[in-house]
This record gives sequence, structure tokens and C-alpha cells, in this order.
Amino acid sequence: MKKIIMAAAISTVFFAGYASAEDTKPEHEVSYNAAVTSDYRYRGISQTRLQAALQGGADYTHNRSGFYVGAWASTIKWTKDAGGGGDVEIDLYAGKRGEIAKDFNYDVGVLSYVYPSNGLAVSANTTEIYGQVSYGPAYAKYSHSVTNLFGFADSKNSGYLDLGANVEISSGLTLNLHAGRQQVKNNGAFSYTDWKLGLTKDFGIVTGAVAVIGTNAGEVAYASPANGKFLGKTALVVSVSKTF
Repeated sequence: MKKIIMAAAISTVFFAGYASAEDTKPEHEVSYNAAVTSDYRYRGISQTRLQAALQGGADYTHNRSGFYVGAWASTIKWTKDAGGGGDVEIDLYAGKRGEIAKDFNYDVGVLSYVYPSNGLAVSANTTEIYGQVSYGPAYAKYSHSVTNLFGFADSKNSGYLDLGANVEISSGLTLNLHAGRQQVKNNGAFSYTDWKLGLTKDFGIVTGAVAVIGTNAGEVAYASPANGKFLGKTALVVSVSKTF
């Protein structure tokens, strides 16, 4: 299930509003990112059984048009714990971002979550289309599944609403606020709300992030098959990332 709780800094590489000062950038831009996190949380749910993960990716942006493509990967545990196989998630995405008006931006695209060799009865592989608008530091994003969602049967057309803001409170220090609602089509017991309150600090060499993340997900619905622990528990997540 994808990225965020690597760090807010990495999330914004994928989904931040298009910079209005694009004329200062090269026409073609390639960037890479790498991170280690104490727990890979996606939409508030641990993908690594509350344990650490290694993550990394690459992005290409055509700055003049706003089109971008990218790939991102993370170690995971949940597909194997659910009775399948595999220990990696690979995300492939493409889209377009741009400016509607001063400080008012958009980002639309498609994202496929691929779980090689997951072998689950209902494949974990998932594709979503998404749209985001942002004004200043605040954003609203909606993601809609065009396949079954992360191994849930008959869950096509599930949706996730993501509201948040990344507010710079001093030079290099950003307050990260997020609230989200996951609706799992025809699987109501697995729908839930998640939230995050965090800080991201750019140290120059690396970026550090710390966040308190929680959900109101059902403790039985989201208990780890491996050890019974609740994967949506409120917890502190720490990460270190580098973009280059």
C-alpha cells in the first residue's frame, strides 16, 4: 500500500503542488530518494507489522508541461503475513501537475501498487486514479480504485479522501497535518479514518521526520495474522530520508 509514512518530505516529491517558479528549473528533471523508517504506515495502517522499512524511488518531471512519471519501492510484511508471498511493494505512477491561479495548484494522475509474487486469492495489486488541489500549504486529495483494493474481494471503486497541510513554521522546519478517510467498497468493516501530526526538518544532508499516527480502524479487522497486534494503533513513527 504506498508511501507516506516514510516522511512528509518524500510524500511531497510525489504529490506536492506544481511550483510557479518553474522557469528557473531545467526542462527535464530527474531526482532520486531513499529513506529508512521505523514503521511503514500507509493510510495509517502498518505495512511492516509495526517494524522498520527501507524505501527508495526515482522521479522524472517535464517542468514545462508539468507531466511526471516515477517509481517507488518499500520493504513490506503484510502480503506474506496474509498467507501469500513477497516482501516488496513497487509503486508506478504518472500524472500532471500545474498552477490554476496564484498559489492554487492541481495534480492528477494514476498510481499502480504492485506486489510481486503476492499470491493472494484476491490479488493485492491495486490501481488508483487520483486528483488533488492545493492552496498554499493546504491540500485536498481523492484517490479512487479502478481495481480491487489491496486484496479485498469485490472492492473496486473504493475511495480515499486525504485532507492536510504542510506548514513551514521556521526555516527548514515544517508542521505536517493530515486526516484521511478510507472507504472499502462492499467491505464496510474495513473502512476507517486515520490521522497524523508530525514535524519534518531539513538538515541539508538529510531530512528527518517524526509523526504521531493513529486510526479508528477495527482492531480485529486490522490485526496482524502473524502475531495479532493491531496494525492501526496510535504510535510515533520516525524516518530519515534523502532526495538527490
